[in-house]
Amino acid sequence: MFTQSESDQFRSEGWVAKDRFWNEREVAAMRAELDRLKADGLLRNVATAGDSETPSTELVNLQLCPMFPHSDFFRAMPFAEKAIAAVRQLIGDPVVLHLDQVFIKPGKHGMGANWHQDNAYFEIQDPLQGTAMWTAVHDATIANGAIHVIPGSYRVAYEHGRDPYSNHHIRCYPPEDEAIAIELPAGGVAFFAYGVPHCTLGNSTDKERAGVALHFINGAMDATAKSGFTLGKRPYLTGAESSGGEKEHGVVVAGTWEQEVAAVLGD
Repeated sequence: MFTQSESDQFRSEGWVAKDRFWNEREVAAMRAELDRLKADGLLRNVATAGDSETPSTELVNLQLCPMFPHSDFFRAMPFAEKAIAAVRQLIGDPVVLHLDQVFIKPGKHGMGANWHQDNAYFEIQDPLQGTAMWTAVHDATIANGAIHVIPGSYRVAYEHGRDPYSNHHIRCYPPEDEAIAIELPAGGVAFFAYGVPHCTLGNSTDKERAGVALHFINGAMDATAKSGFTLGKRPYLTGAESSGGEKEHGVVVAGTWEQEVAAVLGD
């Protein structure tokens, strides 16, 4: 899945990206399923008016976390063979799904997420043993709020406090002048380790921009990892404890990705 230089980049800088990771058909299904989840009223605006409490009447940052109870399609996404192959190359076996979520930034008033490190939430011992897999559901550009990361910064644990513009997020203040933007075509994916400070900017374009974030940890981190899915309910995707999702979800999910794509598209 990754060249040696790409794998080395992840270990040295804490991030790597792949354009066109998901094909056009898969992206079309993601968009259709997100439209359904929005229509069902399942996404909520987490943006506040600057006091961490009062809902913003001007800015919108729509979030659904977790996704899997509401969508068989997104429940199957981390079980896709290419997703597992990519993640296991970066963090090793056994691969465990830690969390799934989506953010949608509407055009013109979509608010970004301020700087933070995922490990401030998850607190795993080795921040390179956990990775986010952030999928651009639409083209991700600087103008519509693409992911920004600070390469190599996973080596520093920055102090975090409440984000005044979110009703539950935290934020930190890393050296922003060292940041790079990861612009991606729809279907592209950015992988970044749990310790890498990252943010997204606001969406100044006329069209919405969505990003689906799956979070994975190596099984060695499972017992002590905080937040995410409840311990014992985190699906093992590889290794001796993997049941294809049956143990955690009650049904076998592995091998159903193409079926779920077809179901969403009405094939």
